[in-house]
Formats: sequence, structure tokens, C-alpha cells
Amino acid sequence: MVNVLNTILVDDHQIFIEGLKSVLQKSSLEVIATAADGNEALELIQFRQPEFLILDLNLPGKDGLEILSFIKYHRLPIKTLVLSMYADPKIVRSALKKGAKGYLLKDRDIHELKNAIEEIIKGNIYLGKGLPSVSIGNEKLRKRSPIYSDPFTKKHYLTKREIEILNLIAQAMSNKEIARELFISDQTVGVHRKNIMRKLGVSNTAGLVKLAYDHSLVQTP
Repeated sequence: MVNVLNTILVDDHQIFIEGLKSVLQKSSLEVIATAADGNEALELIQFRQPEFLILDLNLPGKDGLEILSFIKYHRLPIKTLVLSMYADPKIVRSALKKGAKGYLLKDRDIHELKNAIEEIIKGNIYLGKGLPSVSIGNEKLRKRSPIYSDPFTKKHYLTKREIEILNLIAQAMSNKEIARELFISDQTVGVHRKNIMRKLGVSNTAGLVKLAYDHSLVQTP
């Protein structure tokens, strides 16, 4: 007898959710709940205790990487398949490091989705077709400098230090003030500021702060 795993689907597109539910009928997964945003997903994960999770990354509220971090931190026995439109190696690598057991692009066919699920159930890591080779060890990824257009990728393409500095820039702090706050040199702050502006595709501080608030990249005071 085949074991059926209790499963939660997390995606903010209802039509996509309904399609997934239809595809998963008579599979190794039984859909017990769905969530349209990250905060709802975290509540369901805690109260429904699923064994399998199919997870989008770009979500209202908590995003998919934050959900993966929560699962890993609390050592929850959940096998997670990320189903996303993002093929950027940094994001793929981050999802795997945070505990995802598989990563599949949304434009793949039903056969590959089912194959990914079965491989994950067997205990294997599944990296879908069309994705770059990534490492979750110390291997360096090749440098890329894309300009992203949505909040999720903007947020996760920045380093933790860059996000920290961006928050302080948004508070109208100068390079010297930021340097004192973080115990680094103001020259280092200047380099970080230039890198942040380059990554986000803006040319001045006013544009940087506007973009940061418009896309919820910083905490609102």
C-alpha cells in the first residue's frame, strides 16, 4: 500500500492552486490545505503539520525563503518542493540551503512535476530542468548583475549587510553615521551604497529610498 503524504500548497494565484490540486489527485500527495500568502502558510504549517509542502517563493506577507527558514529553524519534518518562476542561481541555492528538497520551474510539464515529487519522497534532492547548476557547499557562483523588477528578487539579490545599510540609508543617515552605527569605515559604506544602487538600477539616493519603500525592501518606521 502506497503511503499518502498530507500536503499543503502555497501560491498566491488561485487558478494555479486549483490546477495543482487537480494534477495531484490519485498521486502520493493528499492536499489538506492551501494558502495564498506566507503568513497564512506559517499558521497552517504549525496547526496542520503537513508532511509535504509545495511552495512558491514570491508571496504576500512572509516570502517562501522565510517560510523555508522557519521550517529549518524549528526542524519540522516537512519535505518541500519549491515551484517558482525564478531561475537565478542565487535564489535557487538559497532555497536549497534553507532546506528545500527540490526546485522546479513553473513552466515545466506535469510529468516532471510528478517525477520531482517522487524523487523527493524517495529522499533525493531534485533540481529541475532549465535550472543552472548550483552548489550548497562553498563553490562560488558566477557573478551576475541583473536589474530586477519585483520586490522578491530585489530583496533577495541584496546581501544581509546591504539590506542593513539600505534600511539606514532610508532613515536619512549619512555614510559617516552609518559607519559609526555598524562599526565600519565610511569608505566601506560608500562601496556598499554604490553596489546597492547598481543592483537595484537607480542612480541617486532619492531614487533608492523611493524604490526601497515602494517595494517594501525596508522596514516602515
